[in-house]
Parts: sequence; C-alpha cells; structure tokens
Amino acid sequence: MDKKTLIGLLLIGVILFGFTWYNNAQLEKYNRQKAIADSIAAANMPAPEEFAADTLQPVVSSAQPDTTARQEAATRLGAQLYAASEGEEQFYTVENDLMKITFSNRGGRVASVELKDYKTYQGTPLVLFDENSSVFDLSFFIKQAFGTAQINTSDYYFTPVDPQNLTFGEGEQEKTFAMRLPIDSASYIEYCYGIQKDNYSVSFDVRFVGMQDKLAQNQGDLGLLWKQTTFQNEKGFDNENNYTTIAYNYPGEKSIEDLGYSKESKSETINTKVKWVAFKQQFFSSILVGNEDFQNGSIEYQTFAPSSDRMKAFQARLSVPFSPQTQEYGFSFYFGPNKFSTLKKYDLHFERLVPLGGWIVGWISRWLVIPTFDILGKFIHNYGIIILLLTIVIKVLISPLTYKSYLSTAKMRLLKPEMDQLNAKYPKPEDAMKKQQAMMTLYRNAGVNPMGGCLPLLIQLPILIAMFRFFPASIELRGEHFLWVDDLSSYDSILNLPFSIPFYGSHVSLFALLMAVSVYISSRINYSQTASAGPQMAGMKFMMLYLMPLMLLLWFNNYSSGLSYYYLVSNLITIGQTYAFRYGVSDEKLHQRMKENAKKPQKKSKWQERYEEALRQQQANARRR
Repeated sequence: MDKKTLIGLLLIGVILFGFTWYNNAQLEKYNRQKAIADSIAAANMPAPEEFAADTLQPVVSSAQPDTTARQEAATRLGAQLYAASEGEEQFYTVENDLMKITFSNRGGRVASVELKDYKTYQGTPLVLFDENSSVFDLSFFIKQAFGTAQINTSDYYFTPVDPQNLTFGEGEQEKTFAMRLPIDSASYIEYCYGIQKDNYSVSFDVRFVGMQDKLAQNQGDLGLLWKQTTFQNEKGFDNENNYTTIAYNYPGEKSIEDLGYSKESKSETINTKVKWVAFKQQFFSSILVGNEDFQNGSIEYQTFAPSSDRMKAFQARLSVPFSPQTQEYGFSFYFGPNKFSTLKKYDLHFERLVPLGGWIVGWISRWLVIPTFDILGKFIHNYGIIILLLTIVIKVLISPLTYKSYLSTAKMRLLKPEMDQLNAKYPKPEDAMKKQQAMMTLYRNAGVNPMGGCLPLLIQLPILIAMFRFFPASIELRGEHFLWVDDLSSYDSILNLPFSIPFYGSHVSLFALLMAVSVYISSRINYSQTASAGPQMAGMKFMMLYLMPLMLLLWFNNYSSGLSYYYLVSNLITIGQTYAFRYGVSDEKLHQRMKENAKKPQKKSKWQERYEEALRQQQANARRR
C-alpha cells in the first residue's frame, strides 16, 4: 500500500466518521424532542388501568339506560349470546413446573404468562406480557333472523367449564382448562387449553359445537387478531431492542423470516401461508402455531421510548381457512426461553429464533459451540470458566492453522533479501510482470505459499463471527456473574460517565477496554514480524496498531461482556502461542530448509500454472497495445 492510497483511506475514514457523528447528533436531538412529546402525550393519557378498561368495554353495557336498544340487541344476537356480552372480568391461573399461566374469561384468552425459572435484570418476576395488553380475538359471522352478525370473541365473556380443577394432582401430567361462549341453548364455541406439567407449550383447540347451521356459509376464512406488549427485561434497552422483533416461518421451510430490528414502528403484509408467528424478545418468545397453517396475515410492532419499562407492542392479524363442516381448529402456543436445545425439541424450527448465523457460521455454533457449552455446563456452573475452557478448546483445534500462518510469515520475512534484489533488478513499471513471474519462481523454489499467512486467518474468521453471533443471543449467559461482571450477556460497567461519548456510550466496559489493549499488543507483535516483509505492510501500521483496537473498543463497549472476555482470552492465548512458536522455530534452520528445498526439482501447482498463464496473456496484450 503506497502513501497516496493510505492517505486516501484515512480521508475516507475521517469523512465516514464525521458523517456518522453528525447523523448520531441529529438523531439524539430528534430523540430528545420525541421523548418530550411522548412525555406530554403520556401525561394526557389515562392511567393503564383506565386505558385497559376503556378498550375492554362489552358490546352492550349493563349500565345502558336505553331499554329498547337492549331489547333490540338481545333479539338480534339471541338471549344467550347477548347475556355473554355483559359481565365482569375474572382470571384463572394454572401453574406447571415452568410457568404460571393466567386465563381471562374476557375473550377466553391467555391473559398473562410468568416464567418461574427466570427473573428480570432488576430481580422482579419475569412476565412475558400482562392482562392489560394481551388480546386474542377470533372473528367470524353467524346467521341471525335479520341477516348475519359479526362475532368478535374478545367482546364476550366466556364461561369456564371447571374453574375449581386448576391444580396439578399427584402424578397428573396434563391439565385441561376449557371456557365456552354460548351462541344459544344448543350451540357454543369452546376454547380448550392443554398444559403439560413440564413443558412450555400450551395446546389450544377452538371447537364449534352445534354451530354448523349457525355459521354463515359465504365467509372464506376466520380472522384472528393477536396482540401483546412486552416489557424491558434486560440491562440495556438498545441491546435488548436489537434482538426484539416479530418472526415467522413458512410451512416446510427450515429458515425463518422476521420484521427486522428498529427503534421505530414496522409492519409487513404476508400473502402466503405461514406455519407460526413469534413475538420474539432477546431471550424469550411467545409463539402461535397453526396446526393447519395460516392462510396469510399482517404483522407490525411499535417500539416504546427507552425511558419506558416496556419494549414493543406486537400485533399479528392472521386468517384460518373456514369450512362450515369443520368443527375444530387446532393451535398451540409456546411461552418460554430462546434456548437452542429447548426450542429444538418441538421440531418446528423454533431454534432458528436464536440468531446463530447461516451456513458455516451457524454450523460452527450448532455443532461446536453449543454442544461444548452444554457438556461443560453439566459439570461447571461458572460460565466465566466455561468461556475460558471453550476458548482453549477452539484455540487448540485451530492451532495447526495458527502454526502454519506463523511459518508462512517467517518464510516471507526470510525471503526479504531476495525480494529486494528482484525489486532492484526490475525497477521499471513495464517490467512489473517479469518481476511477478520471478517472485513466483522464488516462492515456488523456497516452498513458500504467498497466501499461506492469510488463508489460515480466513479459515478462522467464521469461528470469530460465530462467537460474535452466539454470545449476545445465548440465554445461558443471561444474569451470570463473573469477577466484576453481573451479567455476561450484557455490558460490564465499572464507571458510569455523566455524559455520553459518540459511538462509545456513557459507561466504561472494562472487558472491552482490556480486549482492545490485547488487540493492540497482538497487532504490535504481528507487525514486528511482518513489517520487514515489504513496504505494503509498513503502510498498514496505523490501521493495524491503532485504528483496529480503537474501532473494537467503540463497538464492544455496549456489547456482551462475555464476548469481550472471549476475545480477550483468545488474544492472550494467541500472544502466548506466538512467543512459543518463536522459541520453538529457529530462523536459521528454517532458512536452511528453504535453501535445500530450492535445490530440489519443483513441480508447479495448478494454481501457479494458471497464474503464470494469466501473466503471459497480460504481457501479450500489453505488447499488442
């Protein structure tokens, strides 16, 4: 890399840095103004209890003074259904070993779910969603004397079938809880929930009993509306928001789609069949599965302000194929952690909610990192030690590549005198091709692969990316303490600043700082090895020694402390390996082997043959010009 190229790259970097800083400043200004506006709007809004009461008013209020209107509504809906439009909301709780599920007679819905084995970062019970924000509505049409009437189940009060039998008995493995919405004396809609003793899944069957003659024949599908508002459960709003979205799966597909991650509102229309839809948080999810697939739908979310205790308001509108002859529609819910091994048990590709990456990166996470975590986790309860052992295992596995990379770098350094002679022999630009051919011959005779130092690093790159994807999404690290860190899945702060530094934040992460220092030391050692290999390496000094550690420091300050710790340990092991290789490999003996290798007849590799053929063609084209 020459001087002009380096200056150009630095100018581009300065421009990008300045542009991004300006955009962030404008965004912070906008967010401050928006927060003020949101606060004013929130002050003018009713309290959550009032808001919930307003949005859950019955179809016909029992306090309505117009007797004539009440009589007309009763005539139109029928006495049984009209009676179900009035009532008082009541809650029924079923607990298994893993969660506490609260059902509401209003709409027959799952009103709230609390996970027993988990707490929020503040130490409070972890509630996925509560009764003030949850909505589950099934929409369809029934035939009446005056035509058809649209029924929205969320407007009616269901009647529990057996509200006293909600506790698991001794040896009982599954508990069933059913609620019914009467249409008339001979027909009703039943919501039947099945809760297993040690399972995050809840079966959900919608049964139309005696409804064949009641349902309108010309409706193409049943409409389904599902809403939840999630709370902020983790340490940092931004980090949690980066993994919170709506995801869905197409029937027969292993991969999943999602709505993307944003601090604003997003929506999307789905025009094809969908197997399941997930309201996904960083470490927990609520998933709705259609046994017969959903026809189509639309999804959207709205993001709350960081000062709020809430994260996102989710909404999904889905449709289910309708047939008057169908008496039962099957669904199921999953309310639980985004733990790879747990999600995989359901055989519905739920595990894809854990963002491990695709192709080789995902393969490394699934078949190397996660199994190692699971095995070590059975014997070791400190995840700081597990990360240390995992790092050692990975470094041992790739140590042959690291050794080859060191040898290649050492050989290139030892060839520098011969390369300087070739540079002196072919100083003219028009002799560049001859110089390249001479250098290739030099490399071949000495047994040096010019890409030998880069290829091992490229092979290691997927492992580094796999770690980058795995640690922030690993629920195993959530809330785990190690040294001064109180949560390995989030940043570690040893100092809170009274101001925010652009790109850095308002705190100091010690592991991120130590990791950046280790990158600097490792880069300095490598630079001392490679700087003499050629002027292009000397031109990389600023980027290797200063720019890269600085960028990593800015980037990782708000990231998972477990990830920074992994990179720190990995760099320290690499530094130790480098000194061990230096001690074990003699430059004199290595140079002697290179000279002996040069005396042997050398066979060109296919890559060298193609490369030299390309050089000859370039020379021929240059002569024609």
